[in-house]
Amino acid sequence: MAKAARTLRYNWDDVIFFLEVARTRNLVRAGQKLKVDHTTVSRRVRELERSLNTTLFKRSKSGFALTEAGLRLLQFAEGMENNANAIIETVVGSEKADAAGAVRIAAMEGIGSMYLTTCMAAFSKAWPSIQVELITDTRLLDMTRREADVFISFFRPKGRRLSIKKIGEFRIFLYASSAYLQRAGRPSDLKDLDNHDFIDFIDEHIQLKENRWLSDILRPAHVVFRSTSLVSQYVAASNGLGIAMLPSYVAAHNNDLCPVLPSYFSVRDIWLSVHEDLLHIARIKAVMGFLEKRVAADVDYLMSATHHAKGKAVG
Repeated sequence: MAKAARTLRYNWDDVIFFLEVARTRNLVRAGQKLKVDHTTVSRRVRELERSLNTTLFKRSKSGFALTEAGLRLLQFAEGMENNANAIIETVVGSEKADAAGAVRIAAMEGIGSMYLTTCMAAFSKAWPSIQVELITDTRLLDMTRREADVFISFFRPKGRRLSIKKIGEFRIFLYASSAYLQRAGRPSDLKDLDNHDFIDFIDEHIQLKENRWLSDILRPAHVVFRSTSLVSQYVAASNGLGIAMLPSYVAAHNNDLCPVLPSYFSVRDIWLSVHEDLLHIARIKAVMGFLEKRVAADVDYLMSATHHAKGKAVG
């Protein structure tokens, strides 16, 4: 007589520990969020794996990465969390929904460090229970594997089940320090730029064609400094090394940087992307709503070559 298949049973509370490790990729940080010791987190995750008879994480020195089974469970686990939050919203009102916890935002270095970071004080004031984790990376993160919760980019991402929305634009202008312009002279037209020193990206290390904004205007004859880092280019221009093409929100950090031929510029879109499974989580909705309102309020700041004040703080 054939044996009946064993029914797999698990403790629902273990799923909470699984979710936190999936988001933080670290036992200690997960324990801090859950207010328990990291050994408890490890034990609860192992118990869940044993109950489900599968491995949910790949353990390495860099942290915990979801396996294929872990990714499949994550979809259902977040659905359970969404439903739990929906109970609060339905029964006691949406204003009491649990908009708390960590939200991981991924962005390229320039927009992450020089724009999004400047918005975080206002966000924290509006949502003190939400902790933002900002990843600035030159590589493209895989949103479908949940390497981040929210992605801010200036290109339209691709991926399965992503909610993608254009939330604004920014302009990129030529800038130079007053010391450089005093030494080399201020160009009056594009032809004059042939006699000037430039700062640019390293061609073979440009991963995104959207970063090739200098070539939208000209191909400089004299490039004296190249870097994969937009922040390094900003620092080089600020110290008088040459002319750099910088987003308005980058140049705004130094009042000494002067626009050069500001009638010539390039434009990039700002895209906000979130996995569809996260759209109904209160803390994700809070971050998305804040960023959309902030970018809209900062339209002059993002589009002007001169240093406009940022928009009024929004919640």
